[in-house]
Amino acid sequence: MKPLTLAIPSKGRLMESAQELFEKAGYKIERLGTDRGYRGALVGLDNVEVAFLSASEIAANLKDGKIDAGITGEDLLREAIAPDNQIADVALRLNFGPANVVVAVPECWLDVAVMADLDDVAEQFYQTHGRRLRVATKYLALTRRFFAEKGVTGYRIVESLGATEGAPAAGTAELIVDITTSGATLLANALKILDDGLILQSCAVLAVAQHHKTDPRIVQIVTSLSRIVV
Repeated sequence: MKPLTLAIPSKGRLMESAQELFEKAGYKIERLGTDRGYRGALVGLDNVEVAFLSASEIAANLKDGKIDAGITGEDLLREAIAPDNQIADVALRLNFGPANVVVAVPECWLDVAVMADLDDVAEQFYQTHGRRLRVATKYLALTRRFFAEKGVTGYRIVESLGATEGAPAAGTAELIVDITTSGATLLANALKILDDGLILQSCAVLAVAQHHKTDPRIVQIVTSLSRIVV
């Protein structure tokens, strides 16, 4: 049987939480070679190789078919793979890494509370400035899908490579799509979340390639982790 490749975040809180979860389920994740090595093994289940990658790489590699399963943020998974794309999907939502992907606008936009208001503002903005509203975000695909669902068209995306929440104050965008946990950073930057601006309630997930969903090793992992996740 071909080895199953399971990807785990290579560093940070996601890595620590993933390792802790697997240990509680009766498995141990071991790195091969040095402590900074990018390959490992899942002790407790035969024929499973572990790849240590960044959370964003895990989502991309699932899309490209380079790995069989992986733990990543649902926001990153849905940015890389649309819900209607069956190449890979969530097998289990885990109990760590919660955060929301939201649409946020300046607090001073008193007449803008919902996405429909945003469409009206976009039209007025174009008439006044001769250009479309700029939306700063790292989530290009999620933003396009959500705005299309809400019927908002008068905007263009400015890809954010840094602190997205600072874009409106810096004058590089009029509004943002970003991830938040408590909302405190948005408030500190004088931004408010639209009433219907929740794009995704994200958390860490175990995602599995479609052709491996019924693999006995995957079934065993999901069953074992399910007993721990609440």
